[in-house]
Amino acid sequence: MTERLEVLRGQVDAALERAVAEACGVDGPVPPRLREAMGYALLGGGKRMRPVLALASASAVGGDPEAALSFACALEMIHAYSLVHDDLPCMDDDAERRGMPTVHVRYGQATAVLTGDALLTEAFAVVARSALAPARVVRLVALLAEAAGASGMVGGQELDMAGAQEVPPVEAVRQLHAMKTGALFRAAARGGAIAGGADPVQEAALERYGVAVGRAFQLIDDALEVEQGEVDASDAHEAAVSLALRLGVAAARAEAQALVEEARQIAAGFGARGEQLAAIAARVESRRS
Repeated sequence: MTERLEVLRGQVDAALERAVAEACGVDGPVPPRLREAMGYALLGGGKRMRPVLALASASAVGGDPEAALSFACALEMIHAYSLVHDDLPCMDDDAERRGMPTVHVRYGQATAVLTGDALLTEAFAVVARSALAPARVVRLVALLAEAAGASGMVGGQELDMAGAQEVPPVEAVRQLHAMKTGALFRAAARGGAIAGGADPVQEAALERYGVAVGRAFQLIDDALEVEQGEVDASDAHEAAVSLALRLGVAAARAEAQALVEEARQIAAGFGARGEQLAAIAARVESRRS
């Protein structure tokens, strides 16, 4: 099943390259430096967890994964935009990502801001250009907006920055993570279901799956950062917003394990068609980076 996930990842990578070419064609009006920066941010690696989840969700409800491919690309564009902006000096001020200079280091802060803006905007265009029925396109566009906006990822980032000023309660940290990280996982699972033609019961089940996997992903991410010495309690901001520091690594991992098991049970409800979802949950659980 791991091989099948890699096949889905390959489909996503190929579709992203096509999407960038379509949006920025060599002879088109997009300035070359911006076109290059968009490709650098989007095509330079990554696990593609969110778009693969969207394709697996479409399969789980008996749909064609290809039907969710445009939505999957849009998710990854939004994820890439968020990383570009998160890395900026006014946010996390990171100089490297995935072993490479961050976009603002390589292209300058102004171009980095515009690169994120362009990727976010193009994400909606990709879905709008898809061959899905108009009613499904409308639902997917609304879902993307909710996940990426003030009640989702952007709002989560604001809460994250506020954590540098005042230590929030643990439940508020969970809400922060549900918005900043979990919103795109939830959207991936539910959007894949919509694209695949899910009924309301299937759609609701996959939304629950996305919530569980998104929360587990963040908990394991927090635990890995502590275990690998990337953060510790001397960093006031991380001490406020990392559940591994707030609860302890063992407790964070135990909570993640329970969420992974919840995701597995939901996947099992889809029978053989849910095997890819079970494999994604296992991959989240076994993360080492």
